[in-house]
Formats: sequence, C-alpha cells, structure tokens
Amino acid sequence: MQIPWELVLSFAIGLALLCLIGYLLLVPMRFMWRLLAGGVMGALALGMVNLLGGLLGFHVAINPFTAMAVGFLGLPGAALVVALQLLI
Repeated sequence: MQIPWELVLSFAIGLALLCLIGYLLLVPMRFMWRLLAGGVMGALALGMVNLLGGLLGFHVAINPFTAMAVGFLGLPGAALVVALQLLI
C-alpha cells in the first residue's frame, strides 16, 4: 500500500502549525504565570508592611494594583507604594 505524498505533506504542515500555535500560546501563559506570581508575592510583601506598619499606625491598602506594582517592581515598588501612601 502506497501513501500519497499529498497526505504526508498535509500531515507535516498540520504538525508544524500545531507546534507553532502551541508555542504562541505558551509564551503568553508563561508571562501570565510570572505576573500572577509577582502579584501574590507583592500582596505578601504589602501584608508584611502592614504588620510592621501597624505598630506605627501605618496602613497600606492591598488591592490588585498595589500588589502588581510591588510584584512587578520589587522592593522599589514597595517603597513607591509606601511613599505614595504617606503623601496621600
């Protein structure tokens, strides 16, 4: 039994397209997971700021924007959120 070359070619093209679509979906998902992990870590850092700031009567609101700012920017982001809270 002979397999037609058109069938082999269409199978190869379909497999290549499937790999391309998988790669295009994987890259944004990796970015989203990193952003989500940064947001969780930012919320934890703001929680620690609130625990330590509670002794001084200082409180920073924990919402998705402040958590993402701290998670994305790290320690400078935490300092930025604290400075903005002191100015407002």
